[in-house]
Amino acid sequence: MKTDWKAFLATAGAEFEGERVAHFGNPEREKRVSVSGLVFADLDYYGVIAVHGADAGSFLQAQFSNDVGKLDIGHSQLNAYCTPKGRMLGLMRVFRQGDSYYLRLPTDTLEAVIQRLRMYVLRADVTLEDASESFLRIGVSGEDALSELLAMAGQVPEENDGVIRSGDLTILRIPGIQPRFEIYAASLKSAQAMWDGLNVHGAPVGESVWRLLEILAGMPSIFAATAELFVPQMANLQLIDGVNFKKGCYPGQEIVARMQYLGTLKRRMYLGRIDTGQLPQPGEPLFSPTDSEQPVGRIVDAQPHPDGDIAALAVLQIAAADAGDVYLGASDGPAFRLQALPYAFEKQDA
Repeated sequence: MKTDWKAFLATAGAEFEGERVAHFGNPEREKRVSVSGLVFADLDYYGVIAVHGADAGSFLQAQFSNDVGKLDIGHSQLNAYCTPKGRMLGLMRVFRQGDSYYLRLPTDTLEAVIQRLRMYVLRADVTLEDASESFLRIGVSGEDALSELLAMAGQVPEENDGVIRSGDLTILRIPGIQPRFEIYAASLKSAQAMWDGLNVHGAPVGESVWRLLEILAGMPSIFAATAELFVPQMANLQLIDGVNFKKGCYPGQEIVARMQYLGTLKRRMYLGRIDTGQLPQPGEPLFSPTDSEQPVGRIVDAQPHPDGDIAALAVLQIAAADAGDVYLGASDGPAFRLQALPYAFEKQDA
């Protein structure tokens, strides 16, 4: 995190855990307002990879799960970067500025993804760099987010995946249970002005609250602890426009396509609630009551919910989820209680 931005956030009341904003003095209130009010958060737990060069688009098209060739400057796109075995090494939101592409992904997977991508550059006119310091990143969520941003920026994307640029601000609209946006500010001055403007009617919140909003939206994240665990369909990417089955080859494409067309999907991602005082970590196993040795699933992410329990996304065996008996950490651990996702499964698998 940039020193001057961290100092600004500290002055605004931020409490830090390392470089991450934990909360702004009242984490319980932040959770309460997260699902109903206007909230905004520093998104420093995300990093950004920049991809420059004449061959940047064709290079990414050959590496990612979605059709990067259809990505224009007015839209962002969810993409998985898979190993040859079809397992996701990283999951990122991609947007463009001119001929450059920017990949937003959790910071703890950035280095592994950029190093793997560099292995395939070869003679292509492509340059990859960690551009996390090029932007200050702010997330905004709430029913009033659209009108608030419109008043400050003059224009706002009206549809999910839309992107607009206003001065040195890039604003992405992303899926959420309420309107949600990611703002990329190229200067400290514009980031501070946006933060101060949002602070008039909104409430600043810590990283945990923003991750809770991702969970409730059914939007997965791949962290270092879950890298190479899931094929894209296991994290519902075919349901949230994160994979294109008609594009050309990319690492793991055969396995991803075979799972789709042969109907061999046996695991998928579910939303659930867990009564536990210990926050589950990404990758933590879940079990059925009949087998205490072999996990039936893994936590994707989990964060405290304002109701007092934990909201979580987990990739589970479909059979175990259908049976309704899934438990965290052990076959007699806290129950994972299924909740409705904000989007539907495919009819044949419902």
